[in-house]
Amino acid sequence: MQEQSLKISGPAGLLECVFAQPAGWQPHDPISIFCHPHPLHGGSLHNKVVHTLAKTCLQLGSAVMRFNFRGVGESQGEFAQGEGEQADLLAVVAWLQARYPQSPLWLGGFSFGAYVAVMAHARIQPERLLLVAPAVDMYPQMQAVNVQITDWILVQGGQDEIVSPAAVADWLKQQQHKPRLIWLDDAGHFFHGQLTRLQQRILASWKPAA
Repeated sequence: MQEQSLKISGPAGLLECVFAQPAGWQPHDPISIFCHPHPLHGGSLHNKVVHTLAKTCLQLGSAVMRFNFRGVGESQGEFAQGEGEQADLLAVVAWLQARYPQSPLWLGGFSFGAYVAVMAHARIQPERLLLVAPAVDMYPQMQAVNVQITDWILVQGGQDEIVSPAAVADWLKQQQHKPRLIWLDDAGHFFHGQLTRLQQRILASWKPAA
C-alpha cells in the first residue's frame, strides 16, 4: 500500500487529506472517499471506524481518500453546521475527478459524516455508498432524503447510544432502493470490540470483482 499526506484547496482554505492506494491499483480503479464524525466532538480522519472502513475498501481494491473537514486537524476554516462540510466534500471530489477521471467513486461516512455523505450524494453520484450509524434523528433535513444509489450498504448497531436505531429503521422504510443492511444487534455507536466483525461483514457484502 502507498499512502501520502496532501493539502488541497477547499472553499474555506486548505484541507488536510490522506490518500492511500492498494498494491496494483490503476487510475481506472475505484476511489473511496470517507467523511468523519462530528468535528466538535473529536471527529477526524483518524477516527477508528473511518480507519476501519478505509482499510476495508483497500482490501476491495479501491484507493481511499480520508480528509479532515474545515477546522479539524490541519484543515483551515471553522465548523459550518454541515453545509460547509458538504462543500468540503465536493472540493475533495472535484480534486480527485480532475486527476483520476476514469475512476468510479465510492462514498462513505460515519455518524455526522454519513449525514454529510447522504446530503451530497445526489451531486456526486457515486457508484457505491457506505453509511455507518447515520445521524438521521439529529438532522431533520436528512429524513426527507431518498438514496439514489442502488448499490449501498447501511451499518447500524442495535445498542447505539447516540443515533437512534429506531430512527434509522424508520428512515430505511422510506427508501425506494433498499441497502445491503448490516445490523449488529450488540454494537454501540463506536463499535467497540466490533471493528473486525464490521470489516468482515462489509467484505462479505462487497466482494472484489473476479
